[in-house]
Amino acid sequence: MIDNRIKFRHLQTFVEVARQKSVMKAAELLHVSQPAVTKTIRELEEVLGVQVFERDGRGIKITRYGEVFLKHAGAALTALRQGLDSVTQERVGDAPPIRIGALPTVSTRIMPRAMELFLKENTWSRIKIVTGENAVLLEQLRVGDLDLVVGRLAGPEKMTGFSFEHLYSEQVVFVVRAGHPLLETKTSLFATLADFTVLMPTRASIIRPFVERLLITNGVASLPNQIETVSDSFGRAFVRSSDAVWIISKGVVAKDVEDKFLDILPIDTSETKGPVGLTMRNDTIPSLPLSILVQTIREAAGEVSYKT
Repeated sequence: MIDNRIKFRHLQTFVEVARQKSVMKAAELLHVSQPAVTKTIRELEEVLGVQVFERDGRGIKITRYGEVFLKHAGAALTALRQGLDSVTQERVGDAPPIRIGALPTVSTRIMPRAMELFLKENTWSRIKIVTGENAVLLEQLRVGDLDLVVGRLAGPEKMTGFSFEHLYSEQVVFVVRAGHPLLETKTSLFATLADFTVLMPTRASIIRPFVERLLITNGVASLPNQIETVSDSFGRAFVRSSDAVWIISKGVVAKDVEDKFLDILPIDTSETKGPVGLTMRNDTIPSLPLSILVQTIREAAGEVSYKT
């Protein structure tokens, strides 16, 4: 039997703290005070009879019991949002929103064509596309803030409760502006890499471990002058106006290379190749518009794979 002491605010607060891993950040997003967030979490723990968070240095982390409850709390909030969306749809004749998380490479290379195909289906659905790091997008998917993530396959420990459909494979490349001095160098590119500013994927990004292994394998222990970013707009602008080297997924810069604004350095990065595909929650039943969008993403990915 459902304990009637658990309210919507308990679930919403718990899920937001779990997602942000911070009481302060959750309080800011929920527009309440930190003591109010702490009180709500304590009330929830009293009802459940277990701790859902515990201290981790100066921060907090979710407990084993919290992980179990998070899956169901996220599903409950998702069901409530779907119910509200359905009522709104009946009231104003609007279609339910579809919320897609996409890596920068997918947003650049796949989603424009997928949306072009989807709009031809005239579902009149509202679409929300969020671009970010794979780990962040998967967490939003887990708690019900996204319906689908299009990105790289995460590690087994991150895929509990998810299903993955492979679409294509992609690797990392080292790109520079046209006419960059490294394009003419006769020495080892890895030996001179430390002489330049290097744009690196952030530590939370899914391609970061692949990049680090590649660098270490080729004798690059550290890069003294590096900038971590997942912003393709910043990376594109900065590299085109400087001598920086950008380490990024190939799909993000494919058009820039094709238009000869950027060049790929002749470095073997085949070991960074990894699967890109669709990740969904196992407990989600796709709506008809979402199913149609998934199919258009498959078609768009198929076109990219063919060109590649």
